[in-house]
Amino acid sequence: GAATLAAPAQPAASVERASTLWAFQRCDPGIQAQAFARIELFFGLSRPGGVITETEFQQFVDQQVTLRFPDGLTVLSGSGQFRDASGTVIVEPAKLLVLLVPRADREVSAKVEKLRSLYKDQFAQQSVLRTDETSCVSF
Repeated sequence: GAATLAAPAQPAASVERASTLWAFQRCDPGIQAQAFARIELFFGLSRPGGVITETEFQQFVDQQVTLRFPDGLTVLSGSGQFRDASGTVIVEPAKLLVLLVPRADREVSAKVEKLRSLYKDQFAQQSVLRTDETSCVSF
């Protein structure tokens, strides 16, 4: 799995206001966009003794991710690398999960953290990288 970046030391309400303000300032008013949270999770597919198969990963998506985010998601395949706790550079296949969810959903972060925890436990991962940003979304 990939390393996790430290979160900024700002109160949640301040971050929320800043993100919402960003969206209103930058979204093209002609497309009637809404401010959504864009959350990306980077899942490594290597584990002690082998790899996580496509079937195993898809079962995780079906049983855990879709359960928490039934409105939609995107999974991309790729290759990643990171330096593990011992200093060794690890190159491995990876999956990138992209979630776009309304900023008003206050349970999103807890759901995402549960996914990270479940994946690390189920597949013996050191970490699951998470990135968060605000996106202008129009359907």
